[in-house]
Amino acid sequence: MDYIYHFYLLLFIVAFLYASVGHGGASGYLALMALFSFNAEVMKPTALLLNLFVSGISFYQFYRGKHFLWKIFLPLAVASVPMAFLGGSIHNIDPLLYKKILGVLLLVPVIRFLFFPNITVTEFKPSNLYLSLLIGGTIGFLSGLIGFGGGILLSPILLLLKWTDQKQTAAISALFIFVNSLSGLAGQLIKGVSFSTQMYSFVGVAVIAGCLGAYYGALKFNQSVLKNILGCVLLLAAIKLLFT
Repeated sequence: MDYIYHFYLLLFIVAFLYASVGHGGASGYLALMALFSFNAEVMKPTALLLNLFVSGISFYQFYRGKHFLWKIFLPLAVASVPMAFLGGSIHNIDPLLYKKILGVLLLVPVIRFLFFPNITVTEFKPSNLYLSLLIGGTIGFLSGLIGFGGGILLSPILLLLKWTDQKQTAAISALFIFVNSLSGLAGQLIKGVSFSTQMYSFVGVAVIAGCLGAYYGALKFNQSVLKNILGCVLLLAAIKLLFT
């Protein structure tokens, strides 16, 4: 049973780091569960439920810091929420295909954390409504289908489009993740889902780590070392999913 304590430790680190940058951490939770050989049927709902707690805490801290922009968030959410519900309601996806898709998606935060840890926006550009709807709908569907909030995909897109800075991106991503996780989980609940037997303890660890991570992240906490560690963990999980 020693492995479960290692899982708790890594879960704490993942939730802390993701919350510090405005993310819920579902991609990290999925990666950890893949590394520890959790049943694929419990991975999606477990990750989404943990996402709700951590992203909600993270959003509260960044919102308090006045980093949130409704005009950027709303069109993204309007398109993403129904698509996340649709993706979450799909349960007959082949387990092997699910793992391959997840493995590819995990490479996004790996690249983000290891090679582009700090994307600085110095000149903003106006957002585009139609592009926002397309981005939100696409990420929302993938969020519900795979079992994550979509922040790992949305954050680099917002920064590369120069619509938001780092803190604004974190605030928007946090609420985006929350609403997508809620919608995706609702889509799964109508079909019937299974949670890990250790769910309550997982939530406890994630909430504590999320509170600490969101607090320090909103105060410009330096997460460079932890980002590198998490990037390596996610890379190992991606390799396992893609090649085993």
